[in-house]
Parts: sequence; structure tokens; C-alpha cells
Amino acid sequence: MYQYLYDLTGSGILSAFIVASFPLVNVLIVVVVGVYLERKVSAHMQDRLGPMRTGWHGSLQLIADFIKLLQKEDISSKDTDKFLFNLAPVLVFTAAFAAYATIPFSSKLIGSEAEVGIFYIIAISGIVVVSILMAGWSANNKYSLLGAMRSVAQIISYEIPTALVVLSIVMLTGTLSLGKMSEMQTAYFWNWNILGGAGFGFTKFLLIPFMVVGFIIIYISTLAETNRTPFDIPEAESELVAGYFTEYCGMKYAMFMLSEYGNMFAVSAIISILFFGGYQSPFGYFGNSLNAHWMIPYEQAFWFLLKSWIFILVQMWLRWTLPRLRVDQLMTVCWKYLIPYAILNLIIIGIISLL
Repeated sequence: MYQYLYDLTGSGILSAFIVASFPLVNVLIVVVVGVYLERKVSAHMQDRLGPMRTGWHGSLQLIADFIKLLQKEDISSKDTDKFLFNLAPVLVFTAAFAAYATIPFSSKLIGSEAEVGIFYIIAISGIVVVSILMAGWSANNKYSLLGAMRSVAQIISYEIPTALVVLSIVMLTGTLSLGKMSEMQTAYFWNWNILGGAGFGFTKFLLIPFMVVGFIIIYISTLAETNRTPFDIPEAESELVAGYFTEYCGMKYAMFMLSEYGNMFAVSAIISILFFGGYQSPFGYFGNSLNAHWMIPYEQAFWFLLKSWIFILVQMWLRWTLPRLRVDQLMTVCWKYLIPYAILNLIIIGIISLL
């Protein structure tokens, strides 16, 4: 796994450190770029400019906000459960960061090549549910508790159609490894799972509509799991002030926001791996054409990041386009539509794959 970086750096320890630290560096880049783009994309969609004064086109605004949050006094109610109240934002960030361990950014840049990569990510997301409930309950605030209960119900509900779609891909590919899923989709777009995958013969064309349905289901479900509009019920500032983190301020509040943008990239990366070839190029590699094979991992990382950021931009676009759903509408979308369609889609994909 580390052989490429070993050859590049001449040190196994250094290469292992680079691979291990890359997910954290990527999380920080995602947060910085994501928050900046969120502000600018929303501003241009509403025919305004967004932050402009701090740095070029407001590029340093996030640094100013970070300094402000560091200087804020850590205030909490005397009736809060101090231990759980302080532990909740740490656990939320830890779970968001831990999900990056098995995400393959390229064929060489993988934190862990675990054979159960996608199962690990689904399992680790359960820590987020516990952390959010912990944050809402320990705050001793009725708005926080209501926001936490909403969030837990929402995340648990939408994990079901997400898991069903993932199961259909696992059944089709025969592996839980995200790296192997990417490798199976080769280096051309017509072999991506969204277009029926590679090596399925005449059944490939039968799979296409059901793979598209699966992609739509999991994209909607992951919007709900990351609390993005139109599924931002847990925060619902017009109803619950700010939801489960109403009582948080300073860097503890920032850790909740950090985990949200980290989760946005994580789910976008998983969708790109499951359906859009992961780190595979849609048109082949220049490294092969130029007989410079050392370029291929860099090309793979570029394509992987590009696909993931496209999905993040769509999430931002939807946030500033669609209104928020009511709680009953949110549950109706999940239990009456997404779950039945996901089950039916799973059965049909299973039958076709047997052919």
C-alpha cells in the first residue's frame, strides 16, 4: 500500500505519516473551501456578493471567524451535564474524521485497505447519532432536546434506504472494499456502476435504470443524514433556535460545523465510489499515454476530488433552492417512498445480477 510513497520519499515512516495525515489535512481543506464556497455560492444565487472585505473576495473571512471563535468565552448553563456536554462535540468530530480512514483517494493513497470498508463507514456513523443525542440531552434545554430527538429519528430512518442501496452495490460487485469497488469500474466511464458496471454482459443495459434509481435514493438519503436542506429539521432555526447545539458556543459550536462539512465530503466521496468510478478517470490516463506511470496516482486523486466536489456543490445548490420539509413530510418521504423503492430496487438488481 505504501510502496509508491516509500519510493517517492525514501522513508517508510515518512510515507506512512503522509498517508495517515492526509485525511485530516483533507478535512481541514474541505472545511475551509466548503464554508467559503457555501457563502459565495449562496450569495451569487441570491444576486449578492457575500463576504468581500477580509482578503481577496472574502477569502480570509474564515480565518477571521476562526480567531473570533477561539477568543469566545466557553459559557454553559450550571444545570448541564458537564462531562457529556463537553464530550459530545469531540465525539461528533471524531466520527466524521474516522470515516475517512477507508476512503481511497487513489490506488496508492488509502488510509486502510480494510475489506469491510463500506460496512465500517456505516457502523462508525452510529457514533454521530449517539453524540447528537448526548449533546441535546446534556444541555438541559428543551429546544436542544427536541432538536436532538428530531435528528436521531431522521438519521436512523434515512440510514435504512442508504444501507439498502449500498447492499445492492455490494451484491453486484461482491465486495465491501471501497478500493476494490473503484478498481472494478476500470478507467472508462462506460464501466461505471451508474451505467451498469463492467463485466456484466448483456445484463449491463438492464441494470442502468435501476442503478440510476439507486443513485437518486442514496443521494436524497445522504442529504438527510448530513442535515442539509430540505432536511435540516434538527437545526430548524425558525422553530428550535439552532437545534441540538443551541447551548454551544465558541470552538465547541465550530466542531459541530466542522463535522457537518466533513460529512458532506465523506458522503459525496462514497457516492462517487459506489456509482461513478471512484478515483477512476472517465477517459483513461495521460500517464499511460506518456509512459509516465508515476502520474497515474495524481490523476486518480484529481478525478476523485473533482467528482466529490461536484456533489458538494449540488448539495449547496439544493440548500439555497428548496424549502425545508415539515417533520411529517420528512418521515413520509423516507418510510412511504424511499424505503419501499430501495427494497424493490434491491430485489430487481439481485435478479438481474443472477442472470
